[in-house]
Amino acid sequence: MGPSDEDKLNGRLHGEQPPAEPEGMGMRLVHMVLLWLMLSLAQTVLTAATVVQLVIMLASRGRANERLADFGTDLGVWIAKAARYQTGASDVKPWPWTELD
Repeated sequence: MGPSDEDKLNGRLHGEQPPAEPEGMGMRLVHMVLLWLMLSLAQTVLTAATVVQLVIMLASRGRANERLADFGTDLGVWIAKAARYQTGASDVKPWPWTELD
């Protein structure tokens, strides 16, 4: 029996991270501003995906579209990684600076 979906998600969020070189505060600030803009866009994409999924679920008697649900999971992991970098909990920048896993 393999790992559960929750275990997989926890591994993506809190698992081993690639090594990250410390950067100067100036570059960190630039990355933080770029991530802030990307997080704003991600919130808009999440809202749109939520509305589309709701319509799909209403039309299909409560069954979610798996591809859209997986996209939501990936987006959530990216948002979590971005938030960790933004708040100083991690020095690893999320995609596009590292692999999108």
